[in-house]
Amino acid sequence: MEIMSEEIFDVVNERDEVIGQNTRREVHRLGLKHRAVHVLVFNARGEIFLQKRSLKKDIAAGKWDSSASGHLDAGETYDACAVREVREEIGLHLPLPARRLFKIDACQETGWEFCWIYRCESEGPFTLHPDEVETGAWFTPDAVTKWVNEKPQDFASAFVLIWKKFQATDGHR
Repeated sequence: MEIMSEEIFDVVNERDEVIGQNTRREVHRLGLKHRAVHVLVFNARGEIFLQKRSLKKDIAAGKWDSSASGHLDAGETYDACAVREVREEIGLHLPLPARRLFKIDACQETGWEFCWIYRCESEGPFTLHPDEVETGAWFTPDAVTKWVNEKPQDFASAFVLIWKKFQATDGHR
């Protein structure tokens, strides 16, 4: 069995202030508050790229999710993580950090993650990381809204929360 060096996350308090570090496994097992980003990638036609999470993922395997998402490493900033995650998961190289839209406080739906949600534009095509992403596709926002409302179980729980807040704040700009 291959031993991977385990990721170390910053553990935060209810004000998203760092209070320590722990391994990914322990943070999730103990339900400790930590940090993550979600990036929503839109094309010129206004469609959003969603990824279907790999079946190898430990959480929400095989569920549809944001274009790219992931945990902040210990000491990493939200902006740096957003740039890293789109590069690692879908092969998108951003010259600048994506635009911050809003932040969601740590809650059960996010797996106790404080999440900054970002938006950027790209036409693709993307290079999907096989360990992270099973597949991906472009969808109109209306189609996503209908799908989330009819079959929320198809999506990672954090994405359902994010999409509803996105629709309420960003509308159909």
